[in-house]
Amino acid sequence: MDSSALSPELLIALTAFALVSSITPGPNVLMLVASSANFGIRRTLPHAIGIPLGFCGMIIVLGLGLGEILKAVPWVLETLRIVCALYIAYLAWNIARAGSMSETGARGRPLRWHEAAAFQWVNPKAVAMALGSLAIYAPGGTMLEVFVVAAVFALVCVPAEATWLFAGSKLKHFLTNPLRLRVFNVTMALLLVGSVGWALAFAYS
Repeated sequence: MDSSALSPELLIALTAFALVSSITPGPNVLMLVASSANFGIRRTLPHAIGIPLGFCGMIIVLGLGLGEILKAVPWVLETLRIVCALYIAYLAWNIARAGSMSETGARGRPLRWHEAAAFQWVNPKAVAMALGSLAIYAPGGTMLEVFVVAAVFALVCVPAEATWLFAGSKLKHFLTNPLRLRVFNVTMALLLVGSVGWALAFAYS
C-alpha cells in the first residue's frame, strides 16, 4: 500500500519535526522536570509513560475523524482551551506551593500514567502538534498515514523525555535547600503558565 507518510523524505522530515517539538520546552517538559526534581526518576516514570500513550492515542483519534469534527465545531476547541487554561493554572499552583522534599514526599505525588495521558487533551502544545503533524504528514487521512505519524512520535518521544527526566533528577540534590526549592518550583510554575499563554496567544493570532 502506497502512502505519502511512508516516503523516505517525509519520514525524515516527520522525525525531525517530532524530535524538535517533543524536546523543546512546553507543559509536558516543564512538568516532567519539576516532577523529577521533586520526586525523582522512579516515581516520575508513570508520568513519563503516560505522555506518549496519551499523545499518540490523541493523534490516532484526531486522525481518524475527531480532528475534522473539532474544525467543524469551533466552540468545542474554545471550550477545550478554557479547560486547558484552568487546569494548567491549577497544576502550576500545586507546583509553586510545594514545600520541602520531605513535605513534598508526604503530601504530594507525581501524575499517574492515566492522568498524564488525559492531560494531553488539555495541553495546547500537544493538540497543536497533533493537528499540525496530521495536516502536513498525513494529508491523505488514511489509517496507515495516521498510525505512521503516531508511531514516529512514540519512538522519538522516549529519548526526548528521558533527557528532561534525567536533567530534572540532577537538580534534586541541589534543591535540598528549602529556599532554592521554593525558587525552582515557583519558576517552573511561572514557566508552565507562560508556555500555555504563549501557545494560546499563537492559537488566537
